[in-house]
Amino acid sequence: MRLEKTDVVLPRLPRELDGLRIAHLSDFHLGVPSRGERAVERAVDWVEERQPDLTVITGDLLSRRRGEPQLRELLARLPNCFAVFGNHDYAITKDPFAQRAELAELAPARLLADEAETLELRGRAVQIVGVDPRSYRRGRSRPERLADPDADLRILLCHFPQVIDRLDPDVFDLVLAGHLHAGQICIPYPGGRLRLAHVRWTYVEGLYERPGGVLHLSAGLGTTFVPFRLFARPAAYELVLHSGG
Repeated sequence: MRLEKTDVVLPRLPRELDGLRIAHLSDFHLGVPSRGERAVERAVDWVEERQPDLTVITGDLLSRRRGEPQLRELLARLPNCFAVFGNHDYAITKDPFAQRAELAELAPARLLADEAETLELRGRAVQIVGVDPRSYRRGRSRPERLADPDADLRILLCHFPQVIDRLDPDVFDLVLAGHLHAGQICIPYPGGRLRLAHVRWTYVEGLYERPGGVLHLSAGLGTTFVPFRLFARPAAYELVLHSGG
């Protein structure tokens, strides 16, 4: 798996927050035997060792309910952690064996479901808004209504990367998403890769600058349908924020 440090330039980031470190994890899919389980454990070890300012998890924590004890043990080790659910956490998937997670909270991590929380980091107000995958799928999610115009940094967590194209400009600075597993099963060809799991998607992995903000899309850690990846290695990220000025 990959453990990556990624520099992210945000145009309006206050200088006090320059160098702020955010660990971005996604798509654990715990509860089924797979190599992804080991990738999740390695990622949590890495984040715990590095102690970033924030840890965020962008959905699909469980594929089966039996993974809950392991999930809670891992979350307890992550510093200053915020999370949203993904479609698999509610069994909204084509996987016929998916189980809805019976989770109402993730303490000590903070679960955000169409909710916002503001915390102070380095003397500045940092707001984190989380999108519920159910309201997103129904077209009812309005995260911009939760955005605090007085916050010095506004971060949106959503399992689905397409949210970036639904956002009004200049509402959020940073948008973090998962869901796509970088294709999970990929066939290389000269000049690119055929991503079998998500052939027609605009966003695959990495950084994208759009009017709705800077999107970071995680390749995720776990797997769905088949317990392996091909030319789509799992990844955990440390995002280091920098001021555009």
